[in-house]
Amino acid sequence: MARRKKGDPVHGWVFLDKPLGLGSTQAVSLVKRVFNARKAGHAGTLDPLATGLLAVALGEATKTVPYMMDADKTYTFTVKWGEATSTGDADERGEIVASSDVRPSREQVEAVLPRFLGGIEQVPPAYSAIRLEGKRAYDLARAGEEVDIAARHVRIERLTLLGMPDHDHASFEVVCSKGTYVRSLGRDIALALGTQGHLSALRRTASGGINVTMAVTPDQLQAATPEELAKLLQPLDVVLAHLPRIELDPEQAARVIHGNAVMLLPVQSGAGEKDEALLVSNSVPLSIARLVGSEARPARVFNL
Repeated sequence: MARRKKGDPVHGWVFLDKPLGLGSTQAVSLVKRVFNARKAGHAGTLDPLATGLLAVALGEATKTVPYMMDADKTYTFTVKWGEATSTGDADERGEIVASSDVRPSREQVEAVLPRFLGGIEQVPPAYSAIRLEGKRAYDLARAGEEVDIAARHVRIERLTLLGMPDHDHASFEVVCSKGTYVRSLGRDIALALGTQGHLSALRRTASGGINVTMAVTPDQLQAATPEELAKLLQPLDVVLAHLPRIELDPEQAARVIHGNAVMLLPVQSGAGEKDEALLVSNSVPLSIARLVGSEARPARVFNL
């Protein structure tokens, strides 16, 4: 006898404005429970001390998670000058590992920011989810072991000083590539200024074309009626706006839903220079496909 699946076949995205102190895994579990969904995942972890946009995929939308993971992210963050911590932020489990009396001026801060634009090499913090010999770096760090993580190449598209509210703090906005650690960026900005520093606040405000203004808080989610929940569930292709859409005829659609390639008609070849496209039928997403000449080869098929 087939094992009965728990939950309902719910498909789509929920954009959560994650509050301080809530872990990403807890947040995903909350969304999954509220929607009684069978399957859930998220596109990019937020530390418990970080707030802002956490994109949660339900059901077939989990097949589009890589497209959100690969998108540039926008963060606002605040650096507290004078103290470096083992975690790179204000986590109470961290320890102060270095200190400095140097406090940079606005002019000094603005002068060093261009050093961090474009492609840079960045050493992730010891307290990160990176795996080292099969173990998470943060588990090794918490056990008191020395953590040696190699530098990684990331890209900073924009880095702006937002303000310096007092002698000890400076606030920034950054647009960065996948894999960028803002805690490391704050640490490195401080070091470039001849001082020490750690993040006292971090907020993700955008991921790809999704902005935190589109997000809902956990309290709002839990208080929502069934009708309101239906409106909060975004279609799975909301994160695929960058892909060209190709409308298929019924015969083509029947082939694609079984994973078979289809030949596109000249009128359907509107993908330009793209090598991927979203195949739809009556505006319903069927598949993300690779485009090879005039052929569309399904890579991810949606069972909606």
